[in-house]
Amino acid sequence: MALISRLSVSATCRCLISGIPGRSVADVSAEERDEEVPETEEAGSGLLDELLPEFATFLKAERNVSDHTLRAYLGDIRELSRYAASVGLATPADLDVNVLRAWLARQYALGLSRATLARRTAAARTFTRWLHRRGTLAGDPGPLLGTPKRTRDLPTVLAQEEAGRLLDEMDVTGPIGLRDLAILEVLYGTGIRVSELCGLDVDDVDAGRKTLRVFGKGGKERTVPLGEPALRALADWQRAGRPHLVTDGSGPALFLGVRGGRLHPTSARRIVHSRIAEVGEMPDLAPHGLRHSAATHLLEGGADLRSVQEILGHASLQTTQLYTHVSVERLKQVHRQAHPRGVAE
Repeated sequence: MALISRLSVSATCRCLISGIPGRSVADVSAEERDEEVPETEEAGSGLLDELLPEFATFLKAERNVSDHTLRAYLGDIRELSRYAASVGLATPADLDVNVLRAWLARQYALGLSRATLARRTAAARTFTRWLHRRGTLAGDPGPLLGTPKRTRDLPTVLAQEEAGRLLDEMDVTGPIGLRDLAILEVLYGTGIRVSELCGLDVDDVDAGRKTLRVFGKGGKERTVPLGEPALRALADWQRAGRPHLVTDGSGPALFLGVRGGRLHPTSARRIVHSRIAEVGEMPDLAPHGLRHSAATHLLEGGADLRSVQEILGHASLQTTQLYTHVSVERLKQVHRQAHPRGVAE
């Protein structure tokens, strides 16, 4: 199956660039970076724990962070809270840059990745800024913290042939099979995030315009094009799959779990892993690996970086450049076409 049918950039994509409002956010969340996210459900015994519910309200109401980022930030501050108590801080007002630096140094000594340290630094800065604003701290020590430089490893992606084989050879027997095919076709065909996929409602699919309405991080809305395979898979799921799983509590959710509720991102990740394993002989990727694959294949197919930025929902072109990469073959093709002494056929 041709790549262009699954990854449609053409006229629909150019319409997106011309001015459809609401296109995602500037920051890359913890979910995008595959970082270690601390558990936040456990009861803590830290100095700052009593402030966490109010801080959580601030993050949701004023910063409008995603649920994943909220969970990560609260876990980070809970770790800071325990450390502050362990070194003898008497009150939250005693939190200063020396304590923050010592805490981050301890995290580094424990072997946390640079990406996680960068996120914990960002969480600490957000927390101290909020403490200063509410009057708990006389000054804000957050700006005095440095940010660890993050390594930028190229993501693992599927080859175009592997992506085609995955989607063409899947077992689509029964409602679950139809659902899973639609999930993978949409993830790969549009490059949306797994959280965006699970947030889709039935009326977000516009089959007539061949587009999908997506609500990204921060509740920002964007519209992405849908290729024919994804449209067919969605139509089959809604016609012959979803009615078998729907319950009174399903609401408008497009993708449903086996009990009829809205599909959870954890379940979607498990589906992607298991379906890739079933087909075999290809890298084991999470849903975000399909997003990376979609972006890479769009570039290989001739899409410009701005178009890919619009599809992925990045507010900054720099963000797109950081985690998409052009294959060597694509570079050779550009060189062959543009340079008078280009690479020979």
